[in-house]
Amino acid sequence: MSIPSDSQLHDLAHALGLRLREARDRLVTAESCTGGWIAKAVTDIAGSSDWFDCGMAAYSYEAKQALLGVQPQTLEVHGAVSRETVIEMVSGALVHSGASVAVAVTGIAGPGGGTADKPVGSVWIAWKRRGGYPHAELFQFDGDRDAVRRQTVEAALRGLETL
Repeated sequence: MSIPSDSQLHDLAHALGLRLREARDRLVTAESCTGGWIAKAVTDIAGSSDWFDCGMAAYSYEAKQALLGVQPQTLEVHGAVSRETVIEMVSGALVHSGASVAVAVTGIAGPGGGTADKPVGSVWIAWKRRGGYPHAELFQFDGDRDAVRRQTVEAALRGLETL
């Protein structure tokens, strides 16, 4: 996968905004490894207040629990970078917002923090529509911290196209 440029991320966010506005949907983001970059990408679009509700950057276990309702047991048993955690994040984002669609990301952007089971570049992304079921996918991105985060933002925005 190639590393998306700022222009490519802008174009994806713009196209997403047009679709969300037309459908009268509002977006919420729940971000760990991207630290709010998805929210930044969408709010870089003029008029995003029509379709963007809010973004939550929840890095710590405590923030994931307080802001998104992730259960302590989920974090203890599965860790922050897991299917279980990202599903609780995306569901919690909808519970704690007025949005109709959500995306959540959690991963290991590097350069440290990777393990044999969860190497640097491992990122879980989940998408969900209010009242629907979450879809979660594990990605393995290559490159440095910036590259992993850029690829995560791109994959998150692309996944919203299917909701």
